[in-house]
Amino acid sequence: MAMKASLDPKNHVLSSWSINGDPCGESFEGVTCNEKGQVVNISLQGKGLSGKLSSAIVGLKHLTGLYLHYNSLYGEIPREVSNLTQLVLQLSYNLLTGRIPAQIGALKKLSVTALKSNQLTGAIPASLGDLDMLVRLDLSSNNLTGSIPTSIASVPSLKVLDVHNNTLSGNVPPVLAIGILAFTIYLCRRKQNLETSFHISNSRPSTDQAKGIYRKNESPFPCLEYSTRSDPLVDYRDFDGDSQDRFRSFMFNLEEVELATQNFADSNLLGKNEFCATYKGVLRDGSVVAVKSISKNSCKYDEEEVLKILNSLASMKNDNLVRLRGFCCSREQDEWFLIYDFVPNGKMSRFLDLQESDEEVLEWSTRVSIAKGIAKGMAYLHSNKANKPIIIHQNISSDKILIDQRYNPLLDDYGLYKLLTNDIVFSALKASETKGYMAPEYTNTGRFSKASDVYAFGMVLFQILSGKQKITSSIMLAAESFNFKEFIDPNLNGRFFECDAAKLTKIALFCMHESPFERPSMEAIVKELSNCTSCL
Repeated sequence: MAMKASLDPKNHVLSSWSINGDPCGESFEGVTCNEKGQVVNISLQGKGLSGKLSSAIVGLKHLTGLYLHYNSLYGEIPREVSNLTQLVLQLSYNLLTGRIPAQIGALKKLSVTALKSNQLTGAIPASLGDLDMLVRLDLSSNNLTGSIPTSIASVPSLKVLDVHNNTLSGNVPPVLAIGILAFTIYLCRRKQNLETSFHISNSRPSTDQAKGIYRKNESPFPCLEYSTRSDPLVDYRDFDGDSQDRFRSFMFNLEEVELATQNFADSNLLGKNEFCATYKGVLRDGSVVAVKSISKNSCKYDEEEVLKILNSLASMKNDNLVRLRGFCCSREQDEWFLIYDFVPNGKMSRFLDLQESDEEVLEWSTRVSIAKGIAKGMAYLHSNKANKPIIIHQNISSDKILIDQRYNPLLDDYGLYKLLTNDIVFSALKASETKGYMAPEYTNTGRFSKASDVYAFGMVLFQILSGKQKITSSIMLAAESFNFKEFIDPNLNGRFFECDAAKLTKIALFCMHESPFERPSMEAIVKELSNCTSCL
């Protein structure tokens, strides 16, 4: 509670922290405990905190992670943090002042220290070289002075050192000049006289040798970036200016993705499937995102072709598609990262097979609205208006439809199956087939079409009508005879419009016609649904 009073003095953010509450219960926002009931993690990034970091933090003796980046915290970093020997310290993008406490060097298990974009002054403590387990040290965009301590160069586990945009002087330790291929180091000369001292010798690359492994920043200040981390734009400079601008607007760097997901923490894992893992994240502007990590081995195309496809998908604009905000390629981790808007209500499948007592049972008007939204999203994918490429989803299902806070449906994973290797696609389709989404002609042709997407939409319509994940033969027989009492979700207790039910049932039956040539187009379905009274 002392920390609350210091971090959030006006009680605008941490109102869920109560003196009578349980920090290990669900009421304390951003607090995670271990099985012993001890606080081990505080994650309050991007929450709008505008206080100080209290020395009372020393009382949380088992704290291993402190994530307070993207706030407006001010004041000095308390020296008492040195007593938290297992801490990951993430305090970037705040308003912290003063010196970096030399006592941080006592945190022997510290693996990440991120103090980027604050107002810290003074020299970089030589004691940071005592952190044998330090992997990432980011002190960029502060007002630090002096030279880089030679002791930091001897940290055996250090992979990332970022000190750019400070007022440093002196020489770069020789070990960091010769170690540029082993880990990342940024050295920018903004208001600083930092000599890189590249000499021609057997042990150090010359300036000519260095040209092949760095790129200049687009800012007016010279900046060297030595990195094994990816930036596909570096490789695609032969694109014209407009194409580069489009790529740049959708590109994220790996650091942004790692910060957003707390370095892909297990606590942020939303789920895994046959080709990717999805993490919840918070960007520096406070917006919540879902980050999908896809192994490059799962993609059938090379990096350049994947980039073009993702660029095309990111330019899609429709109210019923999950927005792809951008992407990142990591050659270091051999992965693609796709950054989407986070959709709070999750998959449509979670609203199926509910009991009448469940609060999440969808009322009739909401179901009709969801059906209409799905149809609009699919019609957009199937159209080629405004030179947009036609996209066949290939795997429409209740798990690929997300529901936002207003119960608006959003199609997920559109266009992804085009990227994936055949064996992964086949594995996903086997699951789809067992759930009834697979059009019968696929077994003969092995090809997807607009009509196969329409077939899957018919199955989704029956799920919306019945409230069931599995559509049995008895449900289909009742639907064919328009015996609504036998297949409309009983949780509705008869609260539905028969005219709408008849319209939706008729459309679903047409969509699942055995012949693909008899199925309606998604555009025709959207027009037909607009005639439903409660769809307006």
